[in-house]
Amino acid sequence: MDADAVLGTELWGLRRRRPEVAGTVLAGTDGLLISSDLPTTDATHLAALAAASFGLGNRVADTVRHGEFQESVVRTARGCVVTYPAGRHALLTLVTAAGTDLETLHTEAREVADRAGSVFDRQRTAVVPGPVPDPHAPLAVRTPMATLPGRAPNASRVTGWRRPPI
Repeated sequence: MDADAVLGTELWGLRRRRPEVAGTVLAGTDGLLISSDLPTTDATHLAALAAASFGLGNRVADTVRHGEFQESVVRTARGCVVTYPAGRHALLTLVTAAGTDLETLHTEAREVADRAGSVFDRQRTAVVPGPVPDPHAPLAVRTPMATLPGRAPNASRVTGWRRPPI
């Protein structure tokens, strides 16, 4: 089973077990979307906001020296948005309905985040062997401008563009 299928299964399984979860987003810590069941535009924006929330929360945790960042919770009038670290390079963000029992959700969501994060970390760190460069090859080849075809050296350039008046 490939990593994308495992990630999708984990997110779908969480949604099936916890119907109060309205949406899930798995994003990189760089803010790029990995997987989601939200509409594309919302998921892309939420992935970027989750990364910003993680960065801020991580910085606060470092500043107060109270251990590692565990989650970020944003409570709204209609529910919560909770972001968990998922491995070293990913974040799991859940959008929940109002009245959700966050304590039980935290326990289950952290387990899902750990499993999804470890799969994503393994996929990300998999090294694809490429061709080995020749250590004795020149680093670059320089071409003198005078040998390039198309224009004489020191010819004036006519671009057709003029600076607009100020």
